[in-house]
Amino acid sequence: MKIIIIEDESLVAEELAASLKNCSEQIEITALLGSVKEAVAYFKNNPQPDLIFSDIQLGDGLSFEIMQTVPLNIPVIFCTAFNEYALDAFKANGIEYILKPFSTEELKMALSKFQNMQKLMSGQVAQQYQKAMETISNLQQPHSGTIMVKYRDRLLPFTLDKIALFFVEAETTVMLAHNGKSYVLTESLEDLEKRTSRFFFRMNRQILVNRNSIADVTDYFPRKLKINLSFTFHKDIFVSREKRSKVLAWLANKSS
Repeated sequence: MKIIIIEDESLVAEELAASLKNCSEQIEITALLGSVKEAVAYFKNNPQPDLIFSDIQLGDGLSFEIMQTVPLNIPVIFCTAFNEYALDAFKANGIEYILKPFSTEELKMALSKFQNMQKLMSGQVAQQYQKAMETISNLQQPHSGTIMVKYRDRLLPFTLDKIALFFVEAETTVMLAHNGKSYVLTESLEDLEKRTSRFFFRMNRQILVNRNSIADVTDYFPRKLKINLSFTFHKDIFVSREKRSKVLAWLANKSS
């Protein structure tokens, strides 16, 4: 059984790996991953394991963001010190939710649950499970989801309708909320574009705008567009003539 551990505290990750190996000689720990960014890069370039043990609050965000970025149809056992994420965990392929500090007995019970599930996953049942995981994965894509923002020692949830735009300044990604506050993000504008493409449009290399932030657009010589926001912003937003038709089509579609 190949297992990957996602945990930002190295000592905790090593302790969990040792405890899992003591549970069964058949367990192989294939990777210890310490952040959302590292996990996304790993899953994009390596085969998926049989099972994932994951913390929820990582140094650069929530582990749910991994499932939102990379399509994973792998059962996940979440090990965390916080119980307020239980519902989200089971929406993100979770089959068990263990609160820290965990015991060996709890790990054995979680593994037993996974093994029993594996026995049931044969034939048509396996296909139904696969479809269910794909459906959950699609639901996790934040077309109508939430962006988690790390602010000081807290994680703040922002639904997409509360976000005015994302922009890059001095090589830093910044989120501007409709309440006027701005927050620095660790994600790139490219990643945010993929996650929010239903409601946001990449106007140019520096800015990603929510439809509900746009007051109107005006022609700008030669054959460009100027995006006028419904609030004051410190930068003018221009769309190239190459993107002009796509932006107009997107606006027309969103308005219909």
